[in-house]
Amino acid sequence: MKIRTYAPALTLAAALALASCSGGEADETADAPETSDPTTSEEMTEEPMDETGAQFGPVCADIPDDGPGSFDGMAQDPVATAASNNPALSTLVDLVGLAELGDTLNGAEDITVFAPANAAFEALPEETVQAVQDDPSGLLTEVLTYHVVPQTLTPEDLAGTFETLNGAELTVEGSGEDFTVGAEGAAVVCGNVQTANATVYIIDGVLLPPSE
Repeated sequence: MKIRTYAPALTLAAALALASCSGGEADETADAPETSDPTTSEEMTEEPMDETGAQFGPVCADIPDDGPGSFDGMAQDPVATAASNNPALSTLVDLVGLAELGDTLNGAEDITVFAPANAAFEALPEETVQAVQDDPSGLLTEVLTYHVVPQTLTPEDLAGTFETLNGAELTVEGSGEDFTVGAEGAAVVCGNVQTANATVYIIDGVLLPPSE
């Protein structure tokens, strides 16, 4: 800050000293054209911000940079197909296939999916996992459809209570890039992932619909 404060004064003093020694040369210098401000030029060439918003969360760093499982690749496919290309969602994809929900999810329009990462299923008790696998058209379908909201939720819209495909309500709390989902408080670990028909929020827990 001191350099910025005194630099104009030093420059003015030098100019006056030069003028006292040779007035003609000083006049010629004063007539020289001004140079452009490099700072202003850099600001004008900055790229505009992405209006659709960027992905956020620590697990986003694990998404491949290119290929079908990358952010760009997933954006080209409907949600069940896109998830099948992401190694972090392989368990979810297997369960969606077991419940025969792939076509339902791929054919839906403008939905939001809270997708548990593989580690979320690994943290469940073995008997819970076995119970849902043994009842694919019942309990498993109820659990999986509880992770789907039939509307597009941007990060700005994410906090609130929403009806799911299951019919039960799901509450999301938080703001910015810090959100928790459901009574379990599952954290969003990679949010705002786009597919051809859905916005996906990868979470670190499995959401269980409320019991009646």
